[in-house]
Amino acid sequence: MVFGQVVIGPPGSGKTTYCNGMSQFLNLIGRKVAVINLDPANDNLPYECAINIEDLIKLSDVMAEHSLGPNGGKQARYAASLCVMQGNLLLYNFVGELLNLKNIPSFLTGLIYCMDYLEKNIDWLESKLKPLLKDHYFLFDFPGQVELFFLHENAKRVVMKLIKKLNLRLTAVHLVDAHLCSDPGKYVSALLLSLSTMLHLELPHVNVLSKIDLIESYGKLAFNLDFYTDAQDLTYLQHHLNQDPRSAKYRKLTKELCELFTVAAVQEKYMNDDEDLEDDKPDDDK
Repeated sequence: MVFGQVVIGPPGSGKTTYCNGMSQFLNLIGRKVAVINLDPANDNLPYECAINIEDLIKLSDVMAEHSLGPNGGKQARYAASLCVMQGNLLLYNFVGELLNLKNIPSFLTGLIYCMDYLEKNIDWLESKLKPLLKDHYFLFDFPGQVELFFLHENAKRVVMKLIKKLNLRLTAVHLVDAHLCSDPGKYVSALLLSLSTMLHLELPHVNVLSKIDLIESYGKLAFNLDFYTDAQDLTYLQHHLNQDPRSAKYRKLTKELCELFTVAAVQEKYMNDDEDLEDDKPDDDK
């Protein structure tokens, strides 16, 4: 049985840096690790790469061969993801029009093509992984296009095929930039993205606030850091949302989302408490 992490998150959230740091940590404690780069646009890898998707397909080649242009590349990829993280669908559509795209999915054309190609050539990836199955821990460094993990099926099918065929035990590690905690509206959007990704991928899921060492440079947070990591009662954010004129248009929606997350957190807490009580009962009472 082989264990590993599927490292995902928006562009700039620190996925490659995380993989680099995690691989160094695992090596220090004497555990063999293999980092697998599955981002066909990631040209600068700080870690020793055991398997690189660019040996199979490159985004730059796809863009050139199929005349996709920069719209399927890094610039539009970052712009689209930034709009999603800000929870601003209107801006998302505006960026599409600005880049002269016929429709929003054009943002994803290049990367979807690469993920689809990888899925159709999954035997290539399996053959590369099999020699490492005996004694390695896996880190899969995925692209930063968030729509690949809460909307489209290609990346999910790649992961599921690997789990089924190679008997892998994988956990999704979803990185979110800690600077989003400094803006209540963006923080709620990040929670919604994390929840959507977790439900879509159907994997054990861990959310990680990245770049936490820089959080003081973003200004004083409205609450202690525990509030943002636990996400228990988001109704406390409502006062701060009301103070932000930028969020006026989406204030009612954001309020409803805060209440929804709060109810879900309370229900989860009670479910966990009930399970603990059940475990503490004598055998005769069960």
